[in-house]
Amino acid sequence: MVKRVRQVPPAQRAKAVRDDTWTSRLAAGARAVLQRLLGLGGRRIAMAAGAVIVAAAVAVTWYVLSRTDTERRLPDARARHYKDVDACLLTGKDGITAGTTAAEVWQGMQDASLTTHARVSYVPVTGEQSAANSRPYLNGLLQRSCDVVVAAGKPEVTAAEQTAPQYGKVGFVLVRAGATDGGTGSTESGKAHAANVTVAHIGDGLRAEVAGVVEREVKARD
Repeated sequence: MVKRVRQVPPAQRAKAVRDDTWTSRLAAGARAVLQRLLGLGGRRIAMAAGAVIVAAAVAVTWYVLSRTDTERRLPDARARHYKDVDACLLTGKDGITAGTTAAEVWQGMQDASLTTHARVSYVPVTGEQSAANSRPYLNGLLQRSCDVVVAAGKPEVTAAEQTAPQYGKVGFVLVRAGATDGGTGSTESGKAHAANVTVAHIGDGLRAEVAGVVEREVKARD
């Protein structure tokens, strides 16, 4: 019967030697500390133990703070850099719930954000779904200096349509049902839209249409 001898790689042998050396040194240090403590009185032992605890607490605190400080200094390489342009969506009470028109509009706005690096956000109108109740929410977006305002929902569109002429530097995108008219059209009263208003039509391709309109409005404000 042939006895097999297990070959240990040199690197592994060296590591084992280092581990044994470190263990031996640690054990020797522990014995030395123990012998020294045994040579002291009870009061001195308590004082020495307290000093060890304090030193350990200081070491742990330093370690935690040094890690926190390092993490604070190092920027996230994945962080996205946005332009100082905001596109804001005003929706009905359902917000951007899946399956709603506002959800498709929001997807289009996110597509535009990827292309232009504009910031996008949305605000749902809660409570009564009327143009009158939508105006305070719309005013809030305008006070936040939204450069492009997209309105999805009949009350929200009406409020934006009525407010747009007062804010010529803001681009308004009205999402409504209707025949394609190349982004122009008339208000419900038959008058032409203000120059800063574009219409996006509900139906197939709404997401792409919104993305294109928002992208164009954002680039016009670079």
